[in-house]
Amino acid sequence: MEFDGRNVLLTGVGRAGQVGEAVAEAFARRGAHLLLVAHRIEQARERADALVASGHRATPFAADLTDVSAVASLADDVRTRTGGRLHALVHIAGGFSMSGPVAESDPAEWTRLFAMNGTTAYLVARAFVPLLRTTHGSLTCVASEAVLPGAAAKNRAAYVAAKGAVVAVVHAVAEEERANGVRANALAPSTIRTADNVAAMGEHASMVSREAVADVACWLASDAARAVSGQVIAVR
Repeated sequence: MEFDGRNVLLTGVGRAGQVGEAVAEAFARRGAHLLLVAHRIEQARERADALVASGHRATPFAADLTDVSAVASLADDVRTRTGGRLHALVHIAGGFSMSGPVAESDPAEWTRLFAMNGTTAYLVARAFVPLLRTTHGSLTCVASEAVLPGAAAKNRAAYVAAKGAVVAVVHAVAEEERANGVRANALAPSTIRTADNVAAMGEHASMVSREAVADVACWLASDAARAVSGQVIAVR
């Protein structure tokens, strides 16, 4: 799982202690040139500066991934920086909340969760798949264990549906781009041991480590997974 000389774009790489930080560190250790996208440039720059200080290559970007024009502009910037050669994209950006019982839920929360999860996955795939064709690269989207068979939807219908939309994007890209050599897969982790989740749930709650998620993300983007596409990979 080496990425020497390869351009890898990660979305949702913002605050310290979150999963994006661990994914970035894992790719950096394997030699990738990282293109880090956060909602605010200060957050992306903080992560990039930390990696550069450790001897890695990282370039920060900022974009509102729910905005089609902003994503298109981001893709243009990345194309310029990479000469149009993007080898892997890991879409981590998203969000979670409990929407409550459907009959008492707020439609605005449904819309918000779809924008953060399904819409961002769609817009990012739409903008960056053309760059992945050149390298026969890979797209990996972070979904959730909520999309796995038998997962509970009670009080979180909006989140489950939004992450289901992420998986739909992945399956579509896998089928549509097979002839172009582009692979697409989804990660379906259980609750991840991030700083936010530890603060909310306690240190002793059952969670999967950020590093475990990062290792699977690296594998899916690597040549070792060149025969894997259209899959939803549980990480527990």
